[in-house]
Amino acid sequence: MSGVQRRHAPDPLPCRRYDSELWFAESPDDVELAKSLCSDCPLQDACLAGALERGEPWGVWGGQLVLAGVVVPRKRPRGRPRKHPVAA
Repeated sequence: MSGVQRRHAPDPLPCRRYDSELWFAESPDDVELAKSLCSDCPLQDACLAGALERGEPWGVWGGQLVLAGVVVPRKRPRGRPRKHPVAA
């Protein structure tokens, strides 16, 4: 090969461009950031479907927060528990 170097295109997948810890963050703000980064990912639907099929225990998959194999809307910050249980 001559003196020309190959340039690699940046990976379009946000989970490969950013620190992987972001998708398993404890902070609700970091979780929301990870979810927002997934919004333009070309594999978003397949990622979420795969996570649900595998029963992933936690993390952001396909732009959704998964806890105990189920999609949940938001991560609650640590703190006092609710005074009244939520009806399931």
